[in-house]
Formats: sequence, C-alpha cells, structure tokens
Amino acid sequence: MALFLIKRLAGLVLTLLVAALVIFLVLEVLPGDPAAMMMGVSATPESVAALRAELGLDGPAATRFLDWLAGFFTGNLGLSYTYRVAVGGLIAERLAVTVPLSLLALGLSLVLGVTLGTWAAAHAHRRSDLVIMGLTQLGLAIPNFWFGILLVLVFAIGLGWFPAGGFPGWAADPSLSARALLLPAFALAMPQAASLARITRSTMLETLSEDYIRTARAKGLSRGQTIRRHALRNALIPVLTILGLQFSFLLAGTIVLENVFALPGLGRLLIQAIGGHDLILIKSLVLFYVATAIIVNAIVDLAYGIADPRLRVGRT
Repeated sequence: MALFLIKRLAGLVLTLLVAALVIFLVLEVLPGDPAAMMMGVSATPESVAALRAELGLDGPAATRFLDWLAGFFTGNLGLSYTYRVAVGGLIAERLAVTVPLSLLALGLSLVLGVTLGTWAAAHAHRRSDLVIMGLTQLGLAIPNFWFGILLVLVFAIGLGWFPAGGFPGWAADPSLSARALLLPAFALAMPQAASLARITRSTMLETLSEDYIRTARAKGLSRGQTIRRHALRNALIPVLTILGLQFSFLLAGTIVLENVFALPGLGRLLIQAIGGHDLILIKSLVLFYVATAIIVNAIVDLAYGIADPRLRVGRT
C-alpha cells in the first residue's frame, strides 16, 4: 500500500511540473512579446519596457519559470496587471463562487446519474429503461450552455422561481446566493449525469449477472435488497474513475456557464483576463484549473485502489 501511494504521489508531482512547464512555454517563451500585447499597438517602447520590468519579463526564461512556480506553491502569484491587486487574493475571492458551483453540480450529477442508471438496469428493456436511455442520449447531445439558457427562459423568466443571473454574495444574502447557483449547477450537471447514468446501467447489468447475485437471491433476498446491498456497491467502483474524469469537464463548463449566468467566479475571471491580456492572471488561473483537475483525478485513483485491492497488487 505504501509503495502504491508513493508512486501515485510521484506521478502527481511530475504531472503538475510538466503542466506548469507547458503553460509557461505557451504563454511566455513562444514568439511574441506579452508586454507589447498587453499595452496594445499604440504603446511607446518606453512603456513596454517598463511593463516588461514590472512583470519580470526581462530576466532569463528559466529564472522566470522557477520564480513563477515557487510563487504558485507559496501563494505569492504577483500583481494582476488589469485589477492591480494580488492574484492570490483575487483567485481566493472568486473561489467562493466556483467551488460551491462545482461541488453542487458534481453532487447533482452523481445522485441523478447513479439513481437513473440503477433504475434503468433494474428495469432493463422495459419502458422506463427506454425512456431513461433516451433522456440520457438527449442530455449528452445538448451543450450545457444552451441547456442553461433554456433553464433561464423557463424557470427564471417564465416562472420566476430563480434569478436569471448575477450573484449577490454570501455575506449579503446566503439564500439568494444559493438559489443563484442552482440553475447553472443543473446545467453543468446534466451532461455528466447522463454519462454516469449510462455507465451505471452498463456496470449494473454486468454485476447483476454474477453468480453471487444469484446466490443472494437464492437465500431469500428481494431484488431491491440484492441491488442495494450487493450489486450497487460493486457496480460503483468503475463509476469512481469516470467521476474523476468528469470533474475536468465540470471545471471547463464553469468557464462558459459563469459567463452565461454572470457569476463572478474563476471562469468569468479567466475570460476577463484573456480580454485584458493579463498574462500573470492567465498563467495562474490556467495552472490552477489544471492542478485541480490533476489532484482530483489522483484522489479518485487512490480511492479506486483502496476500494479494489487487486489494483494495488497489480500496479505495485
């Protein structure tokens, strides 16, 4: 078990370093002057040179990379060119929106996906199974931003149950802030829930055909008891891995949906940073998104190995 954890942690650190190097190369070392891009075509050479010195772009590339990497892990990410405030504080402020939104969407996708997939497997080839599979196919086909607009038209503008956009802030109005996250969370969760439902149904059907399931039924357990006590737990092991992979899609979805719903989260901040050519902020945000996705997938991989000891034996 110890060797399994060490190899996973080593892979995590190596992946983060490679991701940081790629981001740095793309944004700084490739042809083009980031300072000139930020200042615009009408900037004077003196102002561009001053900005290069302020951003630390006049030093060697290797030194800049190591300084930026050290700053990322210590929380000293520099000063945003657009907002003129510390990048670390800016990211921490926007996390109060993106983290609850992502966790709510992840929870909704897990509950809906597993519930619908289990129901479809328990009623395989019946009408309810066909309806659920049809809905999941639709959920996979519809882009989440279009689904979010549809939710706004129906539940915000039509029925008036939820706000159409904006975020008042947790300190100002916690209940209204939570309601403001529900529609974008549903829009984020629907494609992932559809995918999880199809995977859960497939793994459940395989599990229900195993010998130990027939033995449990022969001992007198009802079909529902057999599914809850035996089949569901074993069928959820592959779902863990898929859930970790889907978290990356959830993070990417927040970038679009936060702009659709005018939520002041990390996704909207990234779009604004790109529009303002704020190189320091863009680098830190992109690496933050990448690091979060890598860490979540590593945690899921570890949980997968703990749930199935055969993987630890096979991989160590």
